[in-house]
Amino acid sequence: MKSNAVESILGAVVLVAAIFFLVFAMNTAQVSTVKGYNVSAAFLKVGGLTPGSDVRINGIKVGTVNELILDQKTFDAVVSMSIRDDVKIPQDSVASIGSSGIVGGKFISIKPGGAKEFLPSEGKITRTKDFKSLEDQVGEIIFLATGGS
Repeated sequence: MKSNAVESILGAVVLVAAIFFLVFAMNTAQVSTVKGYNVSAAFLKVGGLTPGSDVRINGIKVGTVNELILDQKTFDAVVSMSIRDDVKIPQDSVASIGSSGIVGGKFISIKPGGAKEFLPSEGKITRTKDFKSLEDQVGEIIFLATGGS
Protein backbone atom coordinates (compact mmCIF):
# COMPACT_ATOMS: atom_id res chain seq x y z
CA MET A 1 0.00 0.00 0.00
CA LYS A 2 2.89 2.36 0.70
CA SER A 3 4.18 2.12 -2.86
CA ASN A 4 0.72 2.99 -4.26
CA ALA A 5 0.56 6.15 -2.11
CA VAL A 6 4.10 7.19 -3.14
CA GLU A 7 3.30 6.56 -6.80
CA SER A 8 0.09 8.58 -6.52
CA ILE A 9 1.89 11.52 -4.90
CA LEU A 10 4.70 11.37 -7.46
CA GLY A 11 2.15 11.25 -10.29
CA ALA A 12 0.36 14.31 -8.87
CA VAL A 13 3.67 16.22 -8.65
CA VAL A 14 4.49 15.36 -12.28
CA LEU A 15 1.00 16.45 -13.38
CA VAL A 16 1.29 19.81 -11.55
CA ALA A 17 4.74 20.37 -13.09
CA ALA A 18 3.39 19.61 -16.58
CA ILE A 19 0.51 22.07 -16.11
CA PHE A 20 2.96 24.72 -14.87
CA PHE A 21 5.18 24.31 -17.95
CA LEU A 22 2.16 24.37 -20.28
CA VAL A 23 0.91 27.65 -18.77
CA PHE A 24 4.44 29.09 -18.89
CA ALA A 25 4.84 28.12 -22.56
CA MET A 26 1.47 29.59 -23.52
CA ASN A 27 2.29 32.91 -21.82
CA THR A 28 5.80 33.29 -23.23
CA ALA A 29 5.00 32.07 -26.76
CA GLN A 30 2.38 34.79 -27.29
CA VAL A 31 0.00 32.38 -28.98
CA SER A 32 -3.08 34.21 -27.76
CA THR A 33 -5.30 36.05 -30.22
CA VAL A 34 -4.84 39.80 -30.26
CA LYS A 35 -8.01 41.79 -29.66
CA GLY A 36 -8.27 45.15 -31.41
CA TYR A 37 -9.44 46.69 -34.64
CA ASN A 38 -9.69 44.75 -37.91
CA VAL A 39 -7.89 45.49 -41.17
CA SER A 40 -7.49 43.45 -44.33
CA ALA A 41 -5.08 43.03 -47.23
CA ALA A 42 -5.30 41.16 -50.55
CA PHE A 43 -2.51 38.91 -51.83
CA LEU A 44 -2.12 36.81 -55.00
CA LYS A 45 -0.75 33.91 -52.95
CA VAL A 46 -0.35 33.41 -49.21
CA GLY A 47 2.07 30.46 -49.14
CA GLY A 48 0.76 28.54 -46.14
CA LEU A 49 -0.36 31.45 -43.96
CA THR A 50 -3.03 30.27 -41.51
CA PRO A 51 -5.52 31.86 -39.12
CA GLY A 52 -3.76 32.54 -35.83
CA SER A 53 -0.50 33.55 -37.52
CA ASP A 54 1.29 36.64 -36.20
CA VAL A 55 1.11 40.15 -37.62
CA ARG A 56 4.43 41.88 -36.95
CA ILE A 57 5.94 45.33 -37.30
CA ASN A 58 9.75 45.28 -37.12
CA GLY A 59 9.61 41.78 -35.64
CA ILE A 60 7.22 42.70 -32.81
CA LYS A 61 3.84 40.98 -32.66
CA VAL A 62 1.09 43.60 -33.00
CA GLY A 63 -1.77 41.45 -34.25
CA THR A 64 -3.18 38.13 -35.35
CA VAL A 65 -4.50 36.77 -38.65
CA ASN A 66 -8.23 36.15 -38.20
CA GLU A 67 -9.22 34.47 -41.46
CA LEU A 68 -8.36 33.95 -45.11
CA ILE A 69 -11.05 34.42 -47.72
CA LEU A 70 -11.00 33.94 -51.48
CA ASP A 71 -12.36 37.03 -53.28
CA GLN A 72 -14.86 35.59 -55.80
CA LYS A 73 -14.32 38.43 -58.32
CA THR A 74 -10.53 38.84 -58.37
CA PHE A 75 -9.54 35.44 -56.94
CA ASP A 76 -7.16 37.20 -54.54
CA ALA A 77 -6.59 35.82 -51.07
CA VAL A 78 -8.02 38.40 -48.65
CA VAL A 79 -6.39 38.24 -45.22
CA SER A 80 -8.35 39.65 -42.28
CA MET A 81 -6.20 40.73 -39.32
CA SER A 82 -6.83 42.02 -35.82
CA ILE A 83 -4.41 44.78 -34.73
CA ARG A 84 -3.84 45.96 -31.15
CA ASP A 85 -5.74 49.17 -30.35
CA ASP A 86 -2.58 51.01 -29.27
CA VAL A 87 -0.89 50.43 -32.67
CA LYS A 88 -1.95 52.79 -35.47
CA ILE A 89 -0.99 51.78 -39.02
CA PRO A 90 -0.36 54.56 -41.58
CA GLN A 91 -2.50 54.28 -44.72
CA ASP A 92 0.50 53.93 -47.06
CA SER A 93 1.97 50.94 -45.19
CA VAL A 94 3.10 47.82 -47.07
CA ALA A 95 2.07 44.31 -45.98
CA SER A 96 4.09 41.26 -46.98
CA ILE A 97 4.17 37.60 -46.00
CA GLY A 98 7.32 36.42 -44.28
CA SER A 99 8.60 33.11 -43.02
CA SER A 100 10.36 32.16 -39.79
CA GLY A 101 13.03 30.08 -41.55
CA ILE A 102 12.81 27.25 -44.06
CA VAL A 103 10.34 25.16 -42.07
CA GLY A 104 9.05 27.95 -39.82
CA GLY A 105 5.57 29.37 -39.74
CA LYS A 106 4.38 32.23 -41.90
CA PHE A 107 3.46 35.69 -40.65
CA ILE A 108 2.33 39.07 -41.98
CA SER A 109 5.01 41.74 -41.85
CA ILE A 110 3.84 45.34 -42.02
CA LYS A 111 6.29 48.05 -43.04
CA PRO A 112 4.79 51.35 -41.82
CA GLY A 113 4.56 54.19 -44.30
CA GLY A 114 4.92 57.89 -43.61
CA ALA A 115 1.32 59.04 -44.10
CA LYS A 116 -0.31 61.23 -41.47
CA GLU A 117 -3.65 59.37 -41.84
CA PHE A 118 -4.07 55.98 -40.20
CA LEU A 119 -6.13 52.95 -41.27
CA PRO A 120 -9.56 52.95 -39.67
CA SER A 121 -11.26 49.88 -38.27
CA GLU A 122 -12.26 47.63 -41.20
CA GLY A 123 -9.68 49.50 -43.34
CA LYS A 124 -7.67 47.89 -46.12
CA ILE A 125 -3.92 47.82 -46.70
CA THR A 126 -3.72 48.41 -50.46
CA ARG A 127 0.04 48.00 -50.91
CA THR A 128 1.07 44.35 -50.60
CA LYS A 129 3.97 42.12 -51.60
CA ASP A 130 3.13 38.53 -52.45
CA PHE A 131 4.78 35.51 -50.84
CA LYS A 132 7.79 34.10 -52.65
CA SER A 133 8.26 30.41 -52.03
CA LEU A 134 11.65 28.77 -51.88
CA GLU A 135 11.03 27.35 -55.36
CA ASP A 136 10.33 30.85 -56.72
CA GLN A 137 13.53 32.20 -55.21
CA VAL A 138 15.67 29.31 -56.50
CA GLY A 139 14.13 29.75 -59.96
CA GLU A 140 15.04 33.46 -59.96
CA ILE A 141 18.62 32.68 -58.95
CA ILE A 142 18.99 30.04 -61.68
CA PHE A 143 17.46 32.42 -64.24
CA LEU A 144 19.90 35.18 -63.30
CA ALA A 145 22.88 32.80 -63.11
CA THR A 146 22.22 31.50 -66.64
CA GLY A 147 22.20 34.98 -68.13
CA GLY A 148 18.49 35.75 -68.08
CA SER A 149 17.49 39.39 -68.24
